[in-house]
Amino acid sequence: MHHRNTIRLAASATAVIAAALSLTACGPGDGDGAAKTSSPTPAATTASRTASTTASPTATPPSTSGSSGGTSTAPSASASPASDTSAGTAPACSPSAVEATASQAANRPDGTGTGAAIVEFTNVSGHACVLRGHPSVGGAGNGSPEHNIPLKVTPAGTASPVRLAPGGKAWVKLTFHQVQGEGDGYCVSGAKPAVYPTLVVGLPGAGAHQVALSDGEFAECDNTVTATAVSTAKPS
Repeated sequence: MHHRNTIRLAASATAVIAAALSLTACGPGDGDGAAKTSSPTPAATTASRTASTTASPTATPPSTSGSSGGTSTAPSASASPASDTSAGTAPACSPSAVEATASQAANRPDGTGTGAAIVEFTNVSGHACVLRGHPSVGGAGNGSPEHNIPLKVTPAGTASPVRLAPGGKAWVKLTFHQVQGEGDGYCVSGAKPAVYPTLVVGLPGAGAHQVALSDGEFAECDNTVTATAVSTAKPS
């Protein structure tokens, strides 16, 4: 009898332990644990958002300064215009910086007048300066600049600035309507030839300069002259 009671007590104890384990397995603590496993914690959510933000490209546009990939920046609105490379930074020649002389040209139209003359400009100042443009030409009546008779100038060639160092030279060539015949000659147009002891030749900004030929006077027709632009290449 005692042995049977021991078996019954053991069986009852086993049943109580099993029931207790069953109640523990079905308790609310496990239900909360399952929910926590299926839903991310706030810390996990924060980490996920941080990772997503880090992986996403930024909206900041690429820099265009100093890039080696070929990108360029827009030019500054205050950029200075490009300078005159022919003239450099030298100032225009003043009238006192220029000395002018004249001589008959080697190549001139057929006839008995002057035909063509070369006017030479020399920079007599102590600094570089710039000459430019086509000349103005006037016949000095009685050799006096105050009695100029303007000649109509037909410009020839393209004008470019000419930079002259101290002592540097530049030239223009004047080609006239030539006087024909002997004696006082005649003009093809029927006009009367004009003779000037000197001419007054000017360049823009460099003043007007009175020049005389070393071997005669300026005889021409129609008070018309073709003039080249000032150049460092001496014409013939």
